[in-house]
Amino acid sequence: MSNNNNKKRCYIIEHMEDAIHEWCALEYKHMLQNIGPDHLYFTSLTDKCLNEGFPEELKAAQCFKEDVLRLPSVKPEEICLLDPAGTSELSPEDGDKFKYFLFGGILGDHPPRDRTGELRKLGFAGRRLGPVQMTTDTAVNVTKRIVEDRIPLDKIPYIDYPEIFFSRTESVTMPFRYIAETKTIITKTGEEKVVKKPLMPPGMMELLKKDNEMSLDF
Repeated sequence: MSNNNNKKRCYIIEHMEDAIHEWCALEYKHMLQNIGPDHLYFTSLTDKCLNEGFPEELKAAQCFKEDVLRLPSVKPEEICLLDPAGTSELSPEDGDKFKYFLFGGILGDHPPRDRTGELRKLGFAGRRLGPVQMTTDTAVNVTKRIVEDRIPLDKIPYIDYPEIFFSRTESVTMPFRYIAETKTIITKTGEEKVVKKPLMPPGMMELLKKDNEMSLDF
């Protein structure tokens, strides 16, 4: 039992916005489902963020107004920054080298702005998760699979830039990489067909549909 606990790593989300948006809240809740409250840290949370829109269930995680450098009992050399500009890819062995894995808690911009650069200046060791930008919750999930489950980066199934259909005529293409879930469906002709779907936070499809309807409502 204790051996299993030794494999657990901690995931720090340095919140880089003054507020918390609906998209962000859904991603953070998805992280909580995947990581659990004891090993998920949210840092640099502003009063505005905590008091306006921060979901109650997220307060079960380790929440701090302080930034990552001021976390109690956390040493900088124990931290690995997940950095799109990192020179080496994250590997299962990094789970032995580092206890904490740090992410910039921002919605993925498209095209990407280098906002992880603010954290890079702090001097942490950096690792990359491949060449394609992921959403923050996907990056956390992929990191956990690599450093805890010991699955190499290139052995995790992905789906890039998935097109999400709301109807026959309405769709949106997501400009990110997601973990791919395979699902067996029965076609109208009764045949079994395996399809790949992006692993997204619960509620994200509904939010995408709502955003899509708002953009059409001009």
